[in-house]
Amino acid sequence: MAQQKKMVEEITSMDEDFAKWYTDVVKKAELIEYTSVKGCMVIRPYGYAIWENIQHILDSMFKATGHENVCMPMFIPESLLNKEKDHVEGFAPEVAWVTHGGSEKLEERLCVRPTSETLFCEHYANVVHSYRDLPKLYNQWVSVVRWEKTTRPFLRSREFLWQEGHTIHETAEEAQEETIRMLNVYAEFCEKYLAMPVVKGVKTAKERFAGAEDTYTIEALMHDGKALQSGTSHYFGDGFAKAFNILYSGRDNQQHHPFQTSWGMTTRLIGAVIMTHGDDNGLVLPPAVAPTQVIIVPIAAHKEGVLEKAEELRQKLSGICRVKADTSDNSAGWKFAEYEMKGVPLRLEIGPKDIEKNQCVIVRRDNREKIFVSLDELETKIPELLEAVRDGLYNKALERRAEMTFTATDMAELKDIADNKPGFIRAMWCGDRECEDKLKEEAGITSRCIPFEQEHLADTCVCCGKPAKHMLYWGKAY
Repeated sequence: MAQQKKMVEEITSMDEDFAKWYTDVVKKAELIEYTSVKGCMVIRPYGYAIWENIQHILDSMFKATGHENVCMPMFIPESLLNKEKDHVEGFAPEVAWVTHGGSEKLEERLCVRPTSETLFCEHYANVVHSYRDLPKLYNQWVSVVRWEKTTRPFLRSREFLWQEGHTIHETAEEAQEETIRMLNVYAEFCEKYLAMPVVKGVKTAKERFAGAEDTYTIEALMHDGKALQSGTSHYFGDGFAKAFNILYSGRDNQQHHPFQTSWGMTTRLIGAVIMTHGDDNGLVLPPAVAPTQVIIVPIAAHKEGVLEKAEELRQKLSGICRVKADTSDNSAGWKFAEYEMKGVPLRLEIGPKDIEKNQCVIVRRDNREKIFVSLDELETKIPELLEAVRDGLYNKALERRAEMTFTATDMAELKDIADNKPGFIRAMWCGDRECEDKLKEEAGITSRCIPFEQEHLADTCVCCGKPAKHMLYWGKAY
């Protein structure tokens, strides 16, 4: 087991330096590699396999709610981007521009897509003519570019992968229902498949998406007490439709502007999984998105029949889970450390004594519990254990969030918590932007969301003492 100790030592303890721990994990677990373009990364096969599993589950959920996949261009003409004033102002600092095609200067600059609202609006203006053409429920899986100043793998990179849903509706009510429906899809995905508890709510006007009337969010809490915005859903009203002159003939034979939404999740979710479930030995992956759910490790592999039994078990389990058998000549200790670092949910050990007893040893990654299982019961026991790992991860994250959620009723209390207790801070707010700005300036926290589940914690705003309108979640965030 000396090898295991050495490999674990290569990962900085999260209590010692959380940022270094995170970087060590994404590198050692072979999720990414840096490139010669600052802020851009290679997503390596193991990291991309996690994204593929996320993509597969989400795509199925989108299609189950009636959405279709499309693909918009990568480039946006400057004149098109400029049509919605608030939108372009919101994205201007992060836009990358193409000024030349080959050696010739372009007549008009092209923006490398930071998001695709304007492209969808141009398309809708061409294809939506009647109420019979509505709704359009679209989604696309693409990459986008935002020229971030400070970057970190998965959490904030200059190019990242995402899905962006864009829908257009006959009425405001339909669009508003869609916005909440997709937020709920995101919340279900995070909690059921990523085992990551989230708080659902609406963003303040300050934190709203550029050009939106309302932005809804799911906020998760990471191991270090920082919040991570994990998915957003935006209601646009008819603002974009007016800016892009999208009109349809209504049931009353009059011309109307339709109502729009957009919603998105990104590869930042991989960072969320790392920072919610990981430990000092590396990744701990929820079974639903783990590239390998069960790793079979032969013990005393040189002895007769062991490798053959490992392969037999791999074939037996291949129909019920993502399973691999490591039949390399690396030591068993090296393999234990390697797959622990890569976060494989279950390790199945099989050796000569196990074969004699018609059993194997299964070790859970989430709590390291060892279980002896009859080989005859594996096909029922493995799904049960994978579900148990998911439940264990979710409950552990939920308990940690509860322990790291604090309540403040005045400014002094809030500042003390912000300085000394990492986590969410629940506090009342009057609704004024000035107080929101002051809390950021003096306490270093931002508003995360106005949760749907409101509680009355006090009569007055935590900042100014005026009558409170909402209870907010505040915190430091990625």
